[in-house]
Amino acid sequence: MVAHLIEFATNHYILVGIFVVLLALLIAYQMQGGGRSLSTGELTGLVNKDAGVVIDIRPAKDFAAGHIVGALNIPHDKLAARVVELEKHKAKTIILVDAMGQTAGTHARELVKAGFTAAKLSGGVSSWKADNLPLVK
Repeated sequence: MVAHLIEFATNHYILVGIFVVLLALLIAYQMQGGGRSLSTGELTGLVNKDAGVVIDIRPAKDFAAGHIVGALNIPHDKLAARVVELEKHKAKTIILVDAMGQTAGTHARELVKAGFTAAKLSGGVSSWKADNLPLVK
């Protein structure tokens, strides 16, 4: 199996080279400007030091079913229109939380462009639940 892979790579070095470059560009794009990814422990530390504000970007129905203590709910489709509400928290890190950590990075990138310090909870509320941390209703 490995021998076939090596043979393919040597016979098609241009295709393999293009693949490697595209993969590197994809990784670089995903890592840039979207704010950093925080673990549940890092999120808790920031909030406890009063250095972070949790913004839950899930729909109101999901937020009502259970959210992180102290989180504010601004659904992702209304975030751009309600960014003015976050101005009072500009000195703090805005921590975006979604269901599984898939969309928060995009919205964090928008907040960074607007001049905020933004981060996202890696894995979203799912990782919060997986770490057996409490949600309030």
